[in-house]
This record gives sequence, structure tokens and C-alpha cells, in this order.
Amino acid sequence: MTTRHRAGLCAAVTLVLALTGCGGGDDPKPVLPTLKASSPAASASADPDAEEKKAVLASYTAMWTERMKAYRKAEAKGTDLEKYVTAEALGQFRNDLDRMRTTGTVVRGDLAHDDTKVTALDMDAQTPTATVQDCMDISKWQTYSTKENQVLPMPSNQPLRYVATAEAQKWEDGWIITTFTPDGAKSC
Repeated sequence: MTTRHRAGLCAAVTLVLALTGCGGGDDPKPVLPTLKASSPAASASADPDAEEKKAVLASYTAMWTERMKAYRKAEAKGTDLEKYVTAEALGQFRNDLDRMRTTGTVVRGDLAHDDTKVTALDMDAQTPTATVQDCMDISKWQTYSTKENQVLPMPSNQPLRYVATAEAQKWEDGWIITTFTPDGAKSC
């Protein structure tokens, strides 16, 4: 394996486990992530925080939509990612996008989200907070080398389904994602 392939593969593994972005090749219309909420609508109406939880999940979905746009072209320019993440989280995403550009990789394929739910909500905090748990499915994700014009193989030990956690805060304009932490050791 050449150094260039190794660097691209290393960047791909870093992106999979560190950020788990997703994308879709040359398709001009991005495939939007579909989140499957775990609780039925009937129980949601009995939850006094149902509307806030729905708003948290809407921001989380919007963040993924914008991340998908960025990872498809290895560039945040032209996306609205900054509307849904804090400056710190945006900096982490931009670092990964820089690595992608350096190694000449983009992400293709689809990323599925299963059993996405708000597992904690604190509306009484000075800045209300929420925790989102998601089951990431990267089985249809591909890391594509734009330099080699080929799909890079995923490492054989790469889990295809694993848990990820996002933290969010309610700001003046709505919920914003402050951190995103995948846990490749915790399958779902």
C-alpha cells in the first residue's frame, strides 16, 4: 500500500470514527438523513417536553444535512453548518475537512440513523441542555479518493453500526449542537 493510499485510508478511518459524516458522490441532490425516533407518537404527546425534544431532533437532523453537503465535497463553504453547531464543533469539522482535502478524499453513499432519541433534557439549566443518542449505520458509506478515482476499502475491523452521542444547548435562535461523540466500541 502506498503512502498516499495509507494517508487516505487513515483520514477515512479518522472521519468514520471521529465524525461519521456521510455523502453521496456526484449526485447533485443530496440524500437527506432520515432519523427514526424510538418513541411512538402517542407517548410523545403525553411527554410535557415533547415539543422541545422534537426541536432538538430537528436541529440534529439539520446539522447532519449540512455535514453531508460538506463531506461530499470536502468543503464547508456553501453549507449552513454554522447555523447548527457551535464554533468549537465547527472547528473540529473544518479540521476533518482540511484532512480530507489534503488526502484527496470525499464521502459517498448513505448514512442511516436508527433509534435516534433525546435521552436527557434539562430545561431548568441557565442554558437549557439536551443529549441525543443515535445509532449510526455506515454500511452504505464509501470513502472515495479523488486523486486515485476509486473507493478506498474500509478497514476490516471498522464497526458498521455504533452509538453516537450529541450534546445540544438551547440558544436564542434555537437548539445548537455543541459536541458530537461517536463510540465505535459500542455497537447498536
